[in-house]
Amino acid sequence: MDVSRAQAALRQIAKGFEELAAALGPADEPDESERTAGLIAEWGTRGLTQRQASALFRKHGFAPQTAGGWARGDWIAIGEDGLRYLTARSHEWLEERA
Repeated sequence: MDVSRAQAALRQIAKGFEELAAALGPADEPDESERTAGLIAEWGTRGLTQRQASALFRKHGFAPQTAGGWARGDWIAIGEDGLRYLTARSHEWLEERA
């Protein structure tokens, strides 16, 4: 298998998807920072189950697996009750953004 040809083909496919998305209309979706702010604001201080947290991430345009990265980055902590809570870091980020 010629790896460089496969890489070039994948780049062409990705470019095609970008062109298709552009053809579907204007990209008036919120950027990652806006989606992050919306997620934090909606989550608030309540605890969420893993399923609820995953659904909230999806609702705001993130893959559910993003929660794992947030946990490793100290944005989410699992409480003694097993629920996921936003850390002070998350709330501080939102306050600084305002």
